[in-house]
Amino acid sequence: ETEVEQLQRLLAGMEKDHHDLLARMESGQAELERLRKAEGERAAQQERSSQLEKEVAGLREKIHHLDDMLKSQQRKVRQMIEQLQNSKSVIQAKDAVIQELKERVSYLEAENLEMHDRIEHLIEKQVSRGGSSARARSKSEYVSRCGGNSGIRVRNSGIW
Repeated sequence: ETEVEQLQRLLAGMEKDHHDLLARMESGQAELERLRKAEGERAAQQERSSQLEKEVAGLREKIHHLDDMLKSQQRKVRQMIEQLQNSKSVIQAKDAVIQELKERVSYLEAENLEMHDRIEHLIEKQVSRGGSSARARSKSEYVSRCGGNSGIRVRNSGIW
């Protein structure tokens, strides 16, 4: 019986070792799963990190391109503003010339009117003195004879 007891103790020790080994194996498997999961998460994180780096690089490139386009548009706007200001200056200069010419025309019209009045006065003086050797012509005679393009007109006289 001693042999049986020894075998039973040996068997009980083997069963205990078996349970201990099973527990250690389950613990090892759980640890391995946890590590695999953590490694998978790290790989996923590395994958996501790589993807984000690519996305950031693309966005930086787009931002750089947009900055270049913005600078180009700002240059165009500045040039358009400069052209507009130059055009305004040219228009103001031409307006000043037009105003000066209008004033000159008004002055010349006033001088022309004064000359017509003087000529009319001189003609009336000649007619009232009995006229000189040339007889006074009526306006209708003069217009029909010269075709109406004399260049000098006497206002309201009726005599040419």
